[in-house]
Amino acid sequence: MWWLLIPIAYLVGTFPSAMWVARANGVDIRQVGSGNPGASNVTRVLGWKRGIWVFVLDAAKGAVAAGAGLLIDGRVAGYVLGAAAIVGHVFPIWTRFRGGKGVATGAGVFIVISPLVILALAVIWLAVSRLTKKASLASIIGIVLLPVGVGVVRQEWWEVFATIGLCLLVMARHLGNIRRLIGRREHALT
Repeated sequence: MWWLLIPIAYLVGTFPSAMWVARANGVDIRQVGSGNPGASNVTRVLGWKRGIWVFVLDAAKGAVAAGAGLLIDGRVAGYVLGAAAIVGHVFPIWTRFRGGKGVATGAGVFIVISPLVILALAVIWLAVSRLTKKASLASIIGIVLLPVGVGVVRQEWWEVFATIGLCLLVMARHLGNIRRLIGRREHALT
């Protein structure tokens, strides 16, 4: 019966953290910077403190959904409800299905499902983003390494494939970033 929670996990994912934090500071985040309603754009426009708030709120959406699944019925439910939250974040019904890129919400899912992997990737993300000033490059590297990390910690094979599926969704949201990185036009963090 846990599958009845899929729509609720999706709705949790739709909570517009970036838009609320930005709006509280008099900014429509969809009209400034990259226009993306996510933690990186909020950081660029409003600074690190507000960007961290958005990251934490977005990660909490994924963690709550995946954690509920794990508690109710184990790892399969954790993955499915976590995936629903990511889909809700990326394609929120309230904003004509134009949401964030899913990195923070995905990190929240995997901090519950594979905490050691996410902690290692967080260190890599911080190092890459500090060295390059490109949050997107750090995120893309993390997206590529996440399924590898899940495989290394000897999760079941289906978990590696489920992780690859989620990473493909998040990577697809970064195609514009990849084009800008190649063209050396990508936005830098502040």
